[in-house]
Amino acid sequence: MTLHAPYDASNIFNKILRGEMPCVKVFEDEVALALMDVFPQVEGHTLVIPKQVEARNFLDMPEAKLGDYMLRVQKVTRAVEAGLKPDGIRVIQFNGAPAGQTVYHLHFHIMPIFDGVKPGAHASGGMKSAADLEPVAARIRAGF
Repeated sequence: MTLHAPYDASNIFNKILRGEMPCVKVFEDEVALALMDVFPQVEGHTLVIPKQVEARNFLDMPEAKLGDYMLRVQKVTRAVEAGLKPDGIRVIQFNGAPAGQTVYHLHFHIMPIFDGVKPGAHASGGMKSAADLEPVAARIRAGF
């Protein structure tokens, strides 16, 4: 898929935002939704998606909404740190298929990194159930 294309409202994240698909929520307000990645590269892999925008990627995000959204990305990153106590944290965002983007609704990946634990490849791990993800989500929620 090209870097610039029309927004497809049928993408999985928009379905989640509309309540058509379930997710394990970590945080939600009027600006963003943070949820557990069902294909985690590491334990605690969290996604932060903006609400009320049709932005396929970072380049499409309206400037007027960018600051508030980025504050939510930082807030969730801090909760991941507080709840999981990792040795490091990756905050990653992909733009376009050649860069690794697989869902065309802007989102940031927050991945806690632990010494000696190698993260899996993007979009290559097995799918986790809500029951598997909920205990980790609870630890992150406790970090707010």
